[in-house]
Amino acid sequence: MGKPIAFRLLEEDRERYLAKVADSGLTQSEFFRQAVLENRTQIVARPKPSIDRKRLLFIVSRAGNNINQLAHRANAEHVKGKLSEGTYERLLDELQFISRYLTATIGSIE
Repeated sequence: MGKPIAFRLLEEDRERYLAKVADSGLTQSEFFRQAVLENRTQIVARPKPSIDRKRLLFIVSRAGNNINQLAHRANAEHVKGKLSEGTYERLLDELQFISRYLTATIGSIE
């Protein structure tokens, strides 16, 4: 874990600094590291995610949570002997396939 660095700015400089950080899409730490440690005076802003991408990330996040819950439930039922080895393996294979598909889909949306 790193150690914090603090510095003071006049109010108008602080507002300009925070606006540049916000425009960059970086965290304040990332912005500072690029500007100071990498001697970059021009920071290239990350592209802002489209509404479609934001919505997709929300849906995939919810689906991922459900996939995780199903996997835990399947494991618990398998440990209790209520789910056969074959069914358990097929279920896990399908859950992994769905997870990989959703992850790949995210990469294709701007």
